[in-house]
Amino acid sequence: MNPHLFCFGLGYSATFLARQLVAKGWRVTGTCRSRDSQIELSRLGIEAHLFDRDRPISNLAALLSPATHLLSSVPPDEIGDPVLDLHRAEIGVVALRLSWIGYLSTTGVYGDHAGGWVDEMSELTPSGERGLRRVEAERGWLALGQPAHLFRLAGIYGPGSSALDTVREGRGKRIVKPGQIFSRIHVADIAQVLEASMARPHPGAAYNVCDDDPAPPSDVIAFAAALLNMPPPPEIPFEQADLTPMARSFYADNKRVSNSRIKRELGVALHYPSYRVGLPAILAAGG
Repeated sequence: MNPHLFCFGLGYSATFLARQLVAKGWRVTGTCRSRDSQIELSRLGIEAHLFDRDRPISNLAALLSPATHLLSSVPPDEIGDPVLDLHRAEIGVVALRLSWIGYLSTTGVYGDHAGGWVDEMSELTPSGERGLRRVEAERGWLALGQPAHLFRLAGIYGPGSSALDTVREGRGKRIVKPGQIFSRIHVADIAQVLEASMARPHPGAAYNVCDDDPAPPSDVIAFAAALLNMPPPPEIPFEQADLTPMARSFYADNKRVSNSRIKRELGVALHYPSYRVGLPAILAAGG
């Protein structure tokens, strides 16, 4: 049987993976939220169906029938995980025959560790409501007939979505909160980790997906500005920063995330082990 990925939520990261798989002969189908996205995905050879909490898929059982792999990148909302809430039964029927199930989560499930290191064995102590929802969603995906693989993603960047874009567009802010550290990951390395897991399934495993270089966010903005030969934005103390409640919530967590498991168990060698490698590569490619 030819490999066939069905993906709930063909957004930035999942579509990057999907394009690579299609180029390797996979069939990829899945869901998106808008007609414009549906048309664009069709141009890439990806059949997508409209889905959100208000639009369940009427014929999901038939759509999942030829699938060999299943991925969800749909985040939970204030009610729960829309995919599981609406389609748990259909997914449960096919779970045991699928070669692989994956769920894209976030390192936010670990909460605040005052700048210390966390790994996949660390206690899950999310700081806010969004993190709590992620923990519950992870539990739901682990409770399927064949439990999912969990991928806890750090801050995602890549072509068209990086500090280069925010600086170039005048949206970059050098917000300074002493001691604050974030981890991040290039979208190409997310795809690499997912493919490596598909090749070495370990149902129920959790993997941190991040690079080797946790760093203050203000350093990343300054580095991007230097690459663009632009003056860095002025530093703004965190207490004075004009941030949305969601943006401010990210600063409640301060931790360094270990990626040793993806290297040890999946044999991953990161394409972009640091933003100091990833951002220049994006710029060199015209991004």
